[in-house]
Amino acid sequence: MGDYDSIYGFAAVGLTIFPTDGLSDEEIARLIRQTSEGCGIIYMTESLMERMKNELQKYQDKISPAIIAIPGVSKNTGIGIRNVKKSVEQAVGSDILFENK
Repeated sequence: MGDYDSIYGFAAVGLTIFPTDGLSDEEIARLIRQTSEGCGIIYMTESLMERMKNELQKYQDKISPAIIAIPGVSKNTGIGIRNVKKSVEQAVGSDILFENK
């Protein structure tokens, strides 16, 4: 879930995407509520998470859905890439982004 340019690639791997370009905050809140009923995990761009932080507080203590920050094409804080890196490390058992210093 997020701006189209940031999420369209996820459709190529079979995920359902929810572009939020041009939607009001209320429309996005409704989309989050509808999506949360049928999804165990929602990947959301950092900038959208920041914009919708009040709505997302409702899901903070819930097990499902897990709402995971992903980096977008703009307005990133770094939390999304850290989450992606952590997920990859857990999946493959190695830090694939290790920088040799």
